[in-house]
Amino acid sequence: MSAARAELSRYFKVLARAAFVAFLLLPVAGPVRAGDDRPVRVVSINLCTDEMAMLLAAPGQLVSVSFLAADPKVSALSDVASGYRLNHGLAEEVFLMKPDLVLAGSYTTRDTVNLLKRLGVPVAEFAPESSLDDVRANLRRMGQLLGREQAADKMVTSINTALSRIDAEPVTQMTAAFYFENGYTAGENTLTSEIAAHAGLKNVSATTGLDGLGRLPLEKLIMLSPQVIVTGDDSYSAPALAEKVFVHPAFAALAKKSQVVDLPGRDTICGGPFNITAMEKLRNEVDRSTADE
Repeated sequence: MSAARAELSRYFKVLARAAFVAFLLLPVAGPVRAGDDRPVRVVSINLCTDEMAMLLAAPGQLVSVSFLAADPKVSALSDVASGYRLNHGLAEEVFLMKPDLVLAGSYTTRDTVNLLKRLGVPVAEFAPESSLDDVRANLRRMGQLLGREQAADKMVTSINTALSRIDAEPVTQMTAAFYFENGYTAGENTLTSEIAAHAGLKNVSATTGLDGLGRLPLEKLIMLSPQVIVTGDDSYSAPALAEKVFVHPAFAALAKKSQVVDLPGRDTICGGPFNITAMEKLRNEVDRSTADE
């Protein structure tokens, strides 16, 4: 009799586990949407979608952003992010928030994105911006997804207005090279390169045949001899081998005859109105240098 009871107990345990797995695989019902069919529980798991959502979402619509959004080294809206629940892009934590829309990047947290889709959670993926046209398109798409088209149009208009003002100012046409940790730079077809162009700078890294982001050997940088070297100001307190290039004697010699500008990465990593801030900083720093000569 005890053996029969033990077998029956095992049967019910197996049945319970099967029912639990079946429950996890059901589509997420999520909260009821607003009357105009806008998503009301939005979770973002990518820095760039974090920032766009924080800029455009209606009050209470965005419930969580990634932990990177709260890091002032990389996020232009870190002060705003502190008001949201932070996530680490894990499928289980996102699923338990019961979102009716998840915002993700096309190259990040792939396991999370794939699992959420299998669980029936709506996921919208955004590709990184490589131009200001991409920035405008992504902002408008975000506005459509959130039901905030007017807010997106207003933001795009403000960016266009600021660009017109900047482009109307005299340009220096000085040569410049972006040079970051580990010798990384921005070549052609990058948002960073377009930001430099609007600031009146000619990106010499784009003349090397580099398309997108990549490494620029120190020897090549010295041969290019740019008038302006744009570095990031994102160094952390702990020393890192990635920054050894900046203390190399050859780089130090080049920096003495070039103007070195520290540009916050948070203003160029993602697309948004903070790109205008980057342009203005570059232009102001270069104009100040030429005025002092």
